[in-house]
Amino acid sequence: MDYKTIANDGIVEEEIKKSRFICHLKRISNEEEGREYIAQIKKEHHKANHSCSAMIVGEDGQIKRSSDDGEPSGTAGVPMLTVLEKQGLTNVVAVVTRYFGGIKLGAGGLIRAYSGSVAHAIEEIGRVDVKELTGLTVELTYSQYQVFSNFLEKEGIQEFDTTFLSDVSTTLFVEESEIERLGQELTEFYQGKVNYKKSGKKIVEIPI
Repeated sequence: MDYKTIANDGIVEEEIKKSRFICHLKRISNEEEGREYIAQIKKEHHKANHSCSAMIVGEDGQIKRSSDDGEPSGTAGVPMLTVLEKQGLTNVVAVVTRYFGGIKLGAGGLIRAYSGSVAHAIEEIGRVDVKELTGLTVELTYSQYQVFSNFLEKEGIQEFDTTFLSDVSTTLFVEESEIERLGQELTEFYQGKVNYKKSGKKIVEIPI
C-alpha cells in the first residue's frame, strides 16, 4: 500500500467575480462513496447553480470520474480532475459548488476558477502519503531517550506508541527494506548499547 491523498476532509470557499465557489474535499474508499457524497452536496446546495465534481479511486488511481453539472463542456469537471491528477492524489472526491454572482466568466475563466478552487483547497487542507510500513520497536533507558530526538531528526522519521515504564519503549515505522540499515544506525548511534526488534506492520500517514 502506497498512495497519496488529502490529509483531512474539508471545505474551502472563495469568491471570484461575485460568484461563490465552495470546494468540498472528502476521502473515499470506493466510487459508490464518492457518488453518495456528490449527491449529498447537491442536496445541501440545491439552490446553487452548479455542483461540479471529480473523483479518483484506487491505489493506482484506476477509477476517474468527472462532471460539469451544467457548466459548458470541459470547463469544470475535467480541469478539477486534472488538478487531482497533477497532485498525485487518489481515494478522493472534489465537489465545487457555484452560486452565480451575475458576471459571466467565459470558458477560460471557468476553467481557472474550478481548477483554482480545488488547488487552493488541497493547499489549505494538505496532503499525506499513506503507506504500509514495518515496525521496529526500540527499548531505551531514560538517558538514551533524552537524545533519541536527535536520531529521529537525522533519519527524518517519527516515533509511535511510546510507553514510559522502567524503560522507554517506542516504535519506528519504515519501509521493510530499511529495517536492517536502521538497526545498524541505531547500534552505531548508541555505540552498541541498544535493544530493538522487528514488530508488526502499520498503515501510516506521512504529511507531504
